[in-house]
Amino acid sequence: MKKTEINSTEIAKLAGVSRSTVSRVINNYSNVPAETREKVLKVIQQYNYFPNVSAQVLAGKRARTIGLFLIEQGNVSGDMLTNMLIVSVIEHASEHGYYVLTHIIRDAKDTEMIKNVKEIFFQRRIDGGIFIGAAIHEPFIEELVDEGFVIGIVDQTLSDHPEPNRIVSKFNNDSGMKQAVAYLAGLGHTSIGVINGDMNRLSGQTKYEGYKTAMRMCGLQVNPNWVLNGNDFHESSGYKAIQKLMSQETDLPTAIIAANDSVAFGAIRALKEHKLRVPEDLSMIGFDDHALSEKHHPALTTIRVDFSDMLKRMTSCLITKIEQKTTDIKEITVDCSLVVRESCRRI
Repeated sequence: MKKTEINSTEIAKLAGVSRSTVSRVINNYSNVPAETREKVLKVIQQYNYFPNVSAQVLAGKRARTIGLFLIEQGNVSGDMLTNMLIVSVIEHASEHGYYVLTHIIRDAKDTEMIKNVKEIFFQRRIDGGIFIGAAIHEPFIEELVDEGFVIGIVDQTLSDHPEPNRIVSKFNNDSGMKQAVAYLAGLGHTSIGVINGDMNRLSGQTKYEGYKTAMRMCGLQVNPNWVLNGNDFHESSGYKAIQKLMSQETDLPTAIIAANDSVAFGAIRALKEHKLRVPEDLSMIGFDDHALSEKHHPALTTIRVDFSDMLKRMTSCLITKIEQKTTDIKEITVDCSLVVRESCRRI
């Protein structure tokens, strides 16, 4: 018999005890004589026996695993920020003795893909899940919440009827945009444009709304020609937005605020192709403080967001709710701060 094929019944026979005694030893019950416990543990060790996870789940035990689901159509492996988010969840889950099952959802409208994701929850292969990249309203996530699963959603706000098994985290994008516009206005800029991100996501909407509010507070007009639409938060979005701007017969702004640093990188690359320099010809501010931002040329002025701290808090809250079944309503808000580097100039 292969050691990997052994089960609790065979362990019981080899140890000369009942199957229930093996179960009590595995679950560390106190009503097992020391001599019997030692005999069972010796056989378990000899045969490298581990209890069947499915059986443990059926018995009401946790899988000690959380799911991490990335809703993303693009290249995940090539994005440093996404990789940092994944590693952060794994690191903090490990500190609590939990494993992380990761999965990329390429299309949230793909019924077969979503069926497979839901099965992971209903089969109890995980104790709860964290979703990154979700739209403001994702029906299948709402179904999981309604079923009572513990769900964490990054870049989301509480619903009108908050549930204790839903944890959300959001960024103070309004404050971030106010800091960005105020900084540029202080440098003498009055012609300030914006490259938006994915407007189906909370960050896309709140950053744009924050930009408009900040411009109004500084007494500045929003020029519709300088409101550039990006489909997502990737570098290609910033590149395409600038290419479209340059193809129009319109004056250029003196500064642009990008939806995030990756978008800013793409925008700067497109500007260089058109022989425009940052910051000499046009100032640029990013958002998030990407790992490459201070190494970029020029070093990117940006709005820093502490993603690692946010995911640490999200993971800890998720595991606490799994283990303690707490009934508090949890919304995590992450503040932003301006980081001044070399991509903006006074005019």
